[in-house]
Amino acid sequence: MKRSMQRWLAAAAALICPVVIAGCSGEGDPVTFGNNADNSPGNLGRNVGHQSAHTLPRLAHPKLLAQMPTGPAAAFTAERTVDDAVGTKIGVTTYHGRKSGFTGKVWVWAPPQYFQPQYATKGFPVLIALPGGPGYPNNYWYGPDLQLQEDISHWADTSTSLPFILVMPVLNPDKQYHDCSDIPGMQKMGTWLTQDIPELAKENFRTLRTRDGWGFMGSSSGGFCGLKSVLQYPDTFKAAIPSGPDIVPDSPLWRGNTAAMKANDPRYLAQQLIRKGGPDVYLGFQVGSTEGYNMAKVQKFIDQYDQGPIHTRLQVIDGGRHTARSYIKGMAEGTMKWISAHMRGPSH
Repeated sequence: MKRSMQRWLAAAAALICPVVIAGCSGEGDPVTFGNNADNSPGNLGRNVGHQSAHTLPRLAHPKLLAQMPTGPAAAFTAERTVDDAVGTKIGVTTYHGRKSGFTGKVWVWAPPQYFQPQYATKGFPVLIALPGGPGYPNNYWYGPDLQLQEDISHWADTSTSLPFILVMPVLNPDKQYHDCSDIPGMQKMGTWLTQDIPELAKENFRTLRTRDGWGFMGSSSGGFCGLKSVLQYPDTFKAAIPSGPDIVPDSPLWRGNTAAMKANDPRYLAQQLIRKGGPDVYLGFQVGSTEGYNMAKVQKFIDQYDQGPIHTRLQVIDGGRHTARSYIKGMAEGTMKWISAHMRGPSH
């Protein structure tokens, strides 16, 4: 179905307030993602508050890949309605990370397939989408100007992407760069990103137990975070799309703590993973053709570390600049298809 037709259907569906998607509520209204006891679409969009874990559906067999929501359910409100065929909702909540101790906003979105009956017992892959700059107090990937969610809906319909759940957290507590790391004496932003944020996804969505269902995408400083996190925790995350990324930690908050900086340096982490021999990770780099400096440092990283368990691809975006819009263009031109080929789709 062409995107123009999809968007016409979305407008028509909005007039009759569909129940097959996360909420017939307006922006700011409570919204849920189908984590009710019977997963029936008629309950979508109701505020369930902080449901206890035992009231949520689960798959009993431990060898199944699908993991039902563990709870407690977060209190999401609708941020915006996505211009796709059925009007999916982006939700937002303020989440307290129990392991990091950090509290910050997180935006979430599930694709249309997530709410279709044939997928009701399947777990979905998750992409943690990270912004550039300080990544605070907002994460720009949820915005209507970029329409990332609209694109993923379209790409999934045309088999050029998996139907990913998107989780979009803030990165920093104070607009200072923390390099998505547990910098000594500072808030534990590495733990927030790699432990608390996946926990939020598991509490509220049907996810996958395997690392094949977990990855990152990010631009600039967010690209660094995704790159570092996959190399640092390859048993948890399999893939990343680092777009125009930083390659080395450079936060002034390290204050000369070279040992801690090294432990969070993608170059060192790549060396360690190569020495260990696995598991395999997949890094879909993207750089705009006008980004001379970023192009050089990304190419140098690829030349040095694309070996053994580290698999890389470079999408050079013709005319692309250091912008999120350019990176979405690169994702459409091949990056999403490549990453999707190395991750797992919805599974029982």
